[in-house]
Amino acid sequence: MPPAKKRLRAYDHSRTLTAVLAQFGHVRGAVRALAPEQLALPARLGEWTVRDLAAHITMALGRISDSLELPAPAGGPKPELTLLEWPLSTAGHAGAIADATRALAEEWPDLDALYELTATRFGELVPAAPPERLLTTRAGTMRLGDFLVTRTVELVVHTDDLHRATGIDIPYDRQALAACTRLLADALADRAPGGSVEVRIPPFAVVQCIGGPKHTRGTPPNVVETDPLTWVRLATGRAEWTRALEDARISASGERADLAPLLPLMG
Repeated sequence: MPPAKKRLRAYDHSRTLTAVLAQFGHVRGAVRALAPEQLALPARLGEWTVRDLAAHITMALGRISDSLELPAPAGGPKPELTLLEWPLSTAGHAGAIADATRALAEEWPDLDALYELTATRFGELVPAAPPERLLTTRAGTMRLGDFLVTRTVELVVHTDDLHRATGIDIPYDRQALAACTRLLADALADRAPGGSVEVRIPPFAVVQCIGGPKHTRGTPPNVVETDPLTWVRLATGRAEWTRALEDARISASGERADLAPLLPLMG
């Protein structure tokens, strides 16, 4: 019998909304301070420049606003896509996302005006909508509350991308980083259910995964531990497991404590 999957983690809608707006504000402040030569730097994401990346980040909020301006899709009591299915559903849309990003960057030479419009539309539409409201997303139909949690992943990941491309320090909203870390940790446990390996990402998440002898008490025989940003980079393909081990960004003990075959979770 396969291991039972755990119940979905609950996220407070109001706190997630506040976190998304806070992280978007942090990124906006950083983008506003970038000089033209910094915007022209490669973003290390395909052929994107930093300017392309900065434009793309607004899409994290814009996708919600766009969907709320349309009639709600028909749906039953269960949406087509659950929160934990979302990370594994993103890779197939890379081409469409790249095309939309380039078009957006060309359409908006004034990035701060784009950020202003994005924040204004989001503020007008999202707080008034119930978390159960169904949205049409590239990955499938999702509840607003669930899709809002995925926006913490988009914002945190691309905040890190922007930092690594430019060298500028950008704050991380604690709640946004926590939600991002927990969602990606839970997605790992959902992808490889079991209790033989304990994955610790202090201070935000602890999950058990991978089938085999289940740990019940004492020190687990198989333990992986890392910090939140390293975990986010591993889960999204920004870091490679072996290199992170060599750099002591991960500690892994036990014969089953190798997550390399399961990573990345997102393309």
